[in-house]
Amino acid sequence: MDITDALAPTSDQLDAVELVNPRTFTIDDGCRLGTRDGKTVAEIRLAGFPRVWRPSKGMLDVLARCWGTDGKAWVGRSVTLYNDPDVTFGKDKVGGIRISHLSHIDGPKTVAIRGRGQGARKIQWKVEPLPDAPKPPTEADVNACTDRETLRAWWQANPALQAAIKARVDALDIGPGSQEPTE
Repeated sequence: MDITDALAPTSDQLDAVELVNPRTFTIDDGCRLGTRDGKTVAEIRLAGFPRVWRPSKGMLDVLARCWGTDGKAWVGRSVTLYNDPDVTFGKDKVGGIRISHLSHIDGPKTVAIRGRGQGARKIQWKVEPLPDAPKPPTEADVNACTDRETLRAWWQANPALQAAIKARVDALDIGPGSQEPTE
Protein backbone atom coordinates (compact mmCIF):
# COMPACT_ATOMS: atom_id res chain seq x y z
CA MET A 1 0.00 0.00 0.00
CA ASP A 2 1.43 3.36 -1.07
CA ILE A 3 0.59 6.06 1.52
CA THR A 4 1.91 9.02 -0.52
CA ASP A 5 -1.56 10.55 -0.98
CA ALA A 6 -2.28 10.26 2.75
CA LEU A 7 0.85 12.33 3.48
CA ALA A 8 -0.53 15.33 1.56
CA PRO A 9 -1.00 18.27 3.90
CA THR A 10 -4.07 20.43 4.01
CA SER A 11 -2.70 23.32 2.00
CA ASP A 12 -3.24 25.40 -1.12
CA GLN A 13 0.25 24.64 -2.43
CA LEU A 14 2.69 21.79 -3.00
CA ASP A 15 4.58 21.23 0.24
CA ALA A 16 8.02 19.69 0.65
CA VAL A 17 6.73 16.90 2.90
CA GLU A 18 4.73 15.55 -0.05
CA LEU A 19 7.95 14.84 -1.93
CA VAL A 20 8.94 11.65 -0.12
CA ASN A 21 10.56 10.71 -3.42
CA PRO A 22 11.62 13.10 -6.21
CA ARG A 23 8.77 13.75 -8.62
CA THR A 24 8.72 15.09 -12.15
CA PHE A 25 5.95 17.53 -13.07
CA THR A 26 4.96 19.23 -16.30
CA ILE A 27 4.28 22.97 -16.10
CA ASP A 28 0.65 23.72 -16.97
CA ASP A 29 -0.92 26.94 -18.17
CA GLY A 30 -2.51 29.27 -15.64
CA CYS A 31 0.74 30.22 -13.89
CA ARG A 32 0.62 33.69 -12.39
CA LEU A 33 2.11 36.12 -9.93
CA GLY A 34 0.25 36.29 -6.66
CA THR A 35 0.62 37.90 -3.26
CA ARG A 36 1.27 36.00 -0.07
CA ASP A 37 1.95 37.70 3.25
CA GLY A 38 2.37 40.99 1.38
CA LYS A 39 5.08 39.62 -0.93
CA THR A 40 4.91 38.83 -4.64
CA VAL A 41 5.20 35.11 -5.33
CA ALA A 42 5.10 32.96 -8.44
CA GLU A 43 2.27 30.44 -8.49
CA ILE A 44 3.12 27.68 -10.93
CA ARG A 45 0.42 25.24 -12.02
CA LEU A 46 1.52 21.63 -12.37
CA ALA A 47 -0.30 19.34 -14.81
CA GLY A 48 -2.24 16.64 -12.99
CA PHE A 49 -1.65 18.20 -9.56
CA PRO A 50 -4.47 20.02 -7.74
CA ARG A 51 -2.42 22.78 -6.07
CA VAL A 52 0.18 25.35 -7.16
CA TRP A 53 3.91 25.21 -6.57
CA ARG A 54 5.33 28.40 -5.10
CA PRO A 55 9.08 28.14 -5.69
CA SER A 56 11.53 29.89 -3.41
CA LYS A 57 13.46 32.88 -4.75
CA GLY A 58 16.50 30.64 -5.23
CA MET A 59 14.56 28.09 -7.30
CA LEU A 60 13.04 30.96 -9.30
CA ASP A 61 16.63 32.03 -10.01
CA VAL A 62 17.21 28.53 -11.46
CA LEU A 63 14.08 28.68 -13.63
CA ALA A 64 14.86 32.20 -14.86
CA ARG A 65 18.49 31.39 -15.74
CA CYS A 66 17.63 28.11 -17.47
CA TRP A 67 14.28 28.89 -19.12
CA GLY A 68 14.07 32.70 -19.17
CA THR A 69 11.73 35.00 -17.28
CA ASP A 70 8.58 34.54 -19.40
CA GLY A 71 6.58 32.03 -17.37
CA LYS A 72 4.17 31.50 -20.28
CA ALA A 73 7.07 29.95 -22.23
CA TRP A 74 7.48 27.34 -19.48
CA VAL A 75 4.15 25.62 -20.26
CA GLY A 76 4.77 22.03 -21.34
CA ARG A 77 8.27 21.91 -19.87
CA SER A 78 9.13 19.50 -17.07
CA VAL A 79 10.82 19.90 -13.71
CA THR A 80 11.91 17.31 -11.15
CA LEU A 81 11.37 18.48 -7.58
CA TYR A 82 12.55 16.95 -4.34
CA ASN A 83 12.45 17.63 -0.61
CA ASP A 84 15.79 18.97 0.65
CA PRO A 85 15.71 18.44 4.44
CA ASP A 86 18.55 20.96 4.92
CA VAL A 87 16.48 23.99 3.82
CA THR A 88 16.14 26.40 6.73
CA PHE A 89 13.52 28.93 7.76
CA GLY A 90 15.06 31.29 10.24
CA LYS A 91 17.35 29.13 12.34
CA ASP A 92 15.30 25.96 11.95
CA LYS A 93 15.82 23.20 9.39
CA VAL A 94 12.32 22.71 8.01
CA GLY A 95 12.97 21.24 4.57
CA GLY A 96 12.02 22.78 1.29
CA ILE A 97 11.41 22.08 -2.37
CA ARG A 98 14.43 22.06 -4.66
CA ILE A 99 14.91 21.50 -8.39
CA SER A 100 17.18 18.67 -9.50
CA HIS A 101 16.33 18.34 -13.22
CA LEU A 102 14.79 20.47 -15.99
CA SER A 103 13.72 19.70 -19.52
CA HIS A 104 14.68 22.05 -22.35
CA ILE A 105 18.28 22.56 -21.26
CA ASP A 106 21.15 21.32 -23.40
CA GLY A 107 23.28 19.88 -20.62
CA PRO A 108 24.05 20.16 -16.90
CA LYS A 109 23.88 23.75 -15.64
CA THR A 110 25.34 25.50 -12.62
CA VAL A 111 23.35 28.55 -11.60
CA ALA A 112 24.21 31.17 -8.98
CA ILE A 113 21.22 31.47 -6.65
CA ARG A 114 20.72 33.79 -3.72
CA GLY A 115 21.72 32.50 -0.33
CA ARG A 116 19.78 32.72 2.88
CA GLY A 117 18.99 36.21 4.19
CA GLN A 118 19.86 39.66 2.91
CA GLY A 119 23.43 40.11 1.80
CA ALA A 120 24.10 36.39 1.80
CA ARG A 121 26.64 35.12 -0.67
CA LYS A 122 25.54 33.32 -3.80
CA ILE A 123 25.25 29.54 -3.84
CA GLN A 124 26.16 27.52 -6.93
CA TRP A 125 23.17 25.31 -7.75
CA LYS A 126 23.52 22.35 -10.11
CA VAL A 127 20.65 21.19 -12.29
CA GLU A 128 20.67 18.22 -14.65
CA PRO A 129 18.81 17.91 -17.96
CA LEU A 130 15.63 15.88 -18.28
CA PRO A 131 15.01 14.33 -21.65
CA ASP A 132 12.45 16.44 -23.46
CA ALA A 133 9.06 14.78 -23.71
CA PRO A 134 8.46 13.14 -27.03
CA LYS A 135 6.31 15.19 -29.37
CA PRO A 136 2.92 13.68 -30.19
CA PRO A 137 2.60 12.26 -33.69
CA THR A 138 1.29 14.42 -36.50
CA GLU A 139 -1.07 13.34 -39.27
CA ALA A 140 2.00 13.13 -41.53
CA ASP A 141 3.60 10.71 -39.01
CA VAL A 142 0.43 8.59 -39.08
CA ASN A 143 0.39 8.52 -42.90
CA ALA A 144 4.06 7.43 -43.01
CA CYS A 145 3.77 4.75 -40.32
CA THR A 146 3.65 1.08 -41.32
CA ASP A 147 3.93 -0.44 -37.84
CA ARG A 148 0.62 -1.69 -36.47
CA GLU A 149 1.73 -1.60 -32.80
CA THR A 150 2.83 2.03 -33.13
CA LEU A 151 -0.51 2.91 -34.72
CA ARG A 152 -2.33 1.11 -31.88
CA ALA A 153 -0.35 3.07 -29.26
CA TRP A 154 -1.05 6.34 -31.08
CA TRP A 155 -4.76 5.43 -31.33
CA GLN A 156 -5.00 5.10 -27.55
CA ALA A 157 -2.96 8.21 -26.71
CA ASN A 158 -4.21 10.63 -29.40
CA PRO A 159 -8.01 10.71 -29.76
CA ALA A 160 -7.79 13.64 -32.20
CA LEU A 161 -5.87 11.44 -34.66
CA GLN A 162 -8.11 8.37 -34.49
CA ALA A 163 -9.81 9.05 -37.84
CA ALA A 164 -6.43 9.41 -39.56
CA ILE A 165 -5.13 6.28 -37.83
CA LYS A 166 -8.20 4.28 -38.91
CA ALA A 167 -7.71 5.49 -42.49
CA ARG A 168 -4.03 4.48 -42.35
CA VAL A 169 -4.81 1.02 -41.01
CA ASP A 170 -7.39 0.59 -43.77
CA ALA A 171 -4.82 1.73 -46.36
CA LEU A 172 -2.18 -0.73 -45.14
CA ASP A 173 -4.31 -3.70 -46.23
CA ILE A 174 -2.87 -5.77 -43.41
CA GLY A 175 -4.67 -8.92 -44.50
CA PRO A 176 -7.76 -10.99 -43.73
CA GLY A 177 -8.89 -11.25 -40.16
CA SER A 178 -7.19 -8.04 -39.09
CA GLN A 179 -8.97 -5.66 -36.77
CA GLU A 180 -8.87 -1.91 -36.40
CA PRO A 181 -7.05 -0.52 -33.40
CA THR A 182 -9.35 -0.56 -30.41
CA GLU A 183 -9.48 1.73 -27.46
